[in-house]
Amino acid sequence: MIARRTTKGVREFSLESKTMRQDHFPEIIRQLPGFEGPFDAYRLEAGGCDVLFATYPAGTDIEPHVHPTRNCGVITQGELLLTSGGTETRYGVGDWYLIDANEEHSARFEVDTSEIEFWFK
Repeated sequence: MIARRTTKGVREFSLESKTMRQDHFPEIIRQLPGFEGPFDAYRLEAGGCDVLFATYPAGTDIEPHVHPTRNCGVITQGELLLTSGGTETRYGVGDWYLIDANEEHSARFEVDTSEIEFWFK
């Protein structure tokens, strides 16, 4: 994953040669620190919870995994295909999802997608 600032100060992220601009987030969000992980995001840390403003270029696949946090999120652009317990569910703009701590899940994105994620510790 490569992050860079363009001449207009807008970050672009590249994941395996896929790039998605993040200029749809307000400037105050784009000034937050970047998230180091398998997807692109700005990180807002809060007591007991990290808040991520994440983007996923079309074609992004996140392999099955678990994490110790309880996560929920809302899709703000595009759609998320989330697989958990052997069932794939499609979430569109305005839809919320919940993943319990240590719950195995995977995700894929057929279109450019953004979301706000809450990772509760």
